[in-house]
Amino acid sequence: MTTKSKLRLIGPILALFSLSAAQAADDQRELVQMPTMMQEHMLANMRDHLASLNMILAKLAAGELDEAAEIAESRLGVSSLESHGASHMAQVMPKEMQQVGTSMHRAASNFALKAQEGEVLPAYGALAEVTAACVACHSAFRVR
Repeated sequence: MTTKSKLRLIGPILALFSLSAAQAADDQRELVQMPTMMQEHMLANMRDHLASLNMILAKLAAGELDEAAEIAESRLGVSSLESHGASHMAQVMPKEMQQVGTSMHRAASNFALKAQEGEVLPAYGALAEVTAACVACHSAFRVR
């Protein structure tokens, strides 16, 4: 690869990093300070939540509402709080962040109940309440 080719590759990459730094400086969301280990734990939980939502959507698309309900309750619902370490995570969260998080877990449990009723459209409506809580939290808070 020639030097000129390398520069063509590096230029756009550097531009992306510059743009990211500028966006971070303009980020108006509340920065939630927490120990690095807890920050990593929280981010891992959120990645698991996203993977769970993806599995739920796949089950809904396949008409497997009971399976979607099981995933929602076991991985996102109120009964999942213990496995996610919610009690120790809540200690470092602002009250508003705790409330939005709790509303997401409750919405997931509500979705599970709706999905078990066997009607797809109400289940999708209940799932929208779950993702609305995600959007609210990610719009208001950041950890980095």
